[in-house]
Amino acid sequence: MTPSAQVVRRTGIATLLLTTAVLAAACASSNGDTGASSPSTATAPATQGASASSGAPQPANTSSAAPSASAAVAGCATGNLKAAIVTGEGGAAAGSTYYPLNLTNTGSSACSLFGYPGVSWVTAPSGSQIGRAATRNPVLTPASVVLAPGQTAHVTIQVVDAQNYDKSTCQPVTAHWLKIFPPGQFTALYVKFSALTCSAKLPTKLGSTLTVDAVKAGQGKAGGGL
Repeated sequence: MTPSAQVVRRTGIATLLLTTAVLAAACASSNGDTGASSPSTATAPATQGASASSGAPQPANTSSAAPSASAAVAGCATGNLKAAIVTGEGGAAAGSTYYPLNLTNTGSSACSLFGYPGVSWVTAPSGSQIGRAATRNPVLTPASVVLAPGQTAHVTIQVVDAQNYDKSTCQPVTAHWLKIFPPGQFTALYVKFSALTCSAKLPTKLGSTLTVDAVKAGQGKAGGGL
């Protein structure tokens, strides 16, 4: 082989080796790009999921932050209530007469009533008490009553006929005023209302001349009992 032919052969071999190296590098680069793109594609759903979660409301926090209805409504203050006995709605039964006592919210916001009012006969507004205060009739289970402005709740008052008792024991008088403490309040309302009652504090065994039940929603209705 002549020297010129050897040079040509060597040049061709070098060119072939260089071409092979370039192709191998290109293949390696192509495979590397494919491997790098896979993690990028895999992380996209995780990023979207985090974004949706952070933007959605949290039920647990919402639940704990929301106050209950009863906690949100304050008790009715005496100054925001009007009391009225509906004498035309009275019902008589077994020596007693039953009268609805309405309590109306005259304030500008809702308030609540729960339980029993304190009720007694008195000689006049801010006057002295006559006989014993009303006892509580447990026939109804107390329940909270929410009153919007202008709405009314009621209790039923049982007035026992004083003539059911021995005069010397009862010492009957005609009372003209009821003193009413709304549930949970220490300031009284006064309602003009007349009835014959016992001025003496009767022994417990003889029962009570005045009884009241728990607050109920709505205005008092005519009926024969509590």
